[in-house]
Amino acid sequence: MDICQYSLYEEHLSMHMVSWISVNVHWIRDICQCSLDHGYLSMFTGSGISVNIYGIMDICQCSLDQRYLSSERAVCNAVSPAKDVDGFNVVSVGKFCQDLKCLLPATPAGVMELLRRTGVETFGKNAVVAGRSKNVGMPIAMLLHADGIGETQAGDATTTICHRYTPPEQLRHFVKYADIVVVAAGIPGLITGDMLKPGCAVIDVGINRIKDPETGKNKIVGDCDFDSCSEVAGWITPVPGGVGPMTVAMLMKNTLQAAQGAYKKP
Repeated sequence: MDICQYSLYEEHLSMHMVSWISVNVHWIRDICQCSLDHGYLSMFTGSGISVNIYGIMDICQCSLDQRYLSSERAVCNAVSPAKDVDGFNVVSVGKFCQDLKCLLPATPAGVMELLRRTGVETFGKNAVVAGRSKNVGMPIAMLLHADGIGETQAGDATTTICHRYTPPEQLRHFVKYADIVVVAAGIPGLITGDMLKPGCAVIDVGINRIKDPETGKNKIVGDCDFDSCSEVAGWITPVPGGVGPMTVAMLMKNTLQAAQGAYKKP
């Protein structure tokens, strides 16, 4: 199985990991030197992409040079929806918002899988999503609140979205009554234990690098104060090692589904 991955990140670890499941990764390292005017985006779609490549991922994980690429959206939309394992193409987003079967964005899908596997009930529950990004916050909120009988098998929760302009006292109010709290704001320590409803489920999607005051070295933390939140929450994901591995797993799931869809076509 082949995946076409466009990224500026170091590839040796990812390629070693996916080799365990017989997945071939093709890297295009110079995407940020590509120009829309020169037709490089044809590599991602139509006859420009090999029929043996079933998934295209990480298009928007690199810093696109605006001198060459006019918009991030143009790159996302150049990917064939059938191979869009990130779920960023406008067709994928449209199907997703209509509660139709599609390749779901990996991180939101991973969040829902965590809730299902741990037995956290979402039906009729109060959920708060802190963060409204189009790739994480928005789709997570959609999956939590949409009708569970639809093709995306959503959560039927009463969902509140908070963002950078939500007053701190209002954020605290909403979180206090939430049975499920998903934090994807990119602000270290945004949620603390005294804000939480006892026994709630906390899923921390944030990834922040801060300096450890004791060692002086950089460390990775989430958006929640883990120590205080873990004393109140019934369920909580660590950072790192929580949502991250689930994102990778859902990307692999999407790639498998894309391959299966390709073989089903006449």
